[in-house]
Amino acid sequence: MDINSSFAAQSYAQARPATAPAAKPDSAENGFGTLAGDFAATLRAGEQTAAAAMTGGADPHALVQALAATELAVETAVTLRNKVVEAYQEILRMPV
Repeated sequence: MDINSSFAAQSYAQARPATAPAAKPDSAENGFGTLAGDFAATLRAGEQTAAAAMTGGADPHALVQALAATELAVETAVTLRNKVVEAYQEILRMPV
């Protein structure tokens, strides 16, 4: 089976709109909404750089920088999620 890089990049580009964030609600953005938007933008930039590197459009240094930024964003999101779960579990342990 022969899969060339342009076919893989085209398939990846077509799959991306399915995971795009939904339209913003009418209410004013809060800090969490801005944070989530920045997180999504960081991931999107990393994915675009990775796709460009697959087709030869990005240099390896840009790819490494984008992957490092994406890794940092994911680690931050996981840490935040763990803190929220920990706080929720602490609330559940409180006597009523």
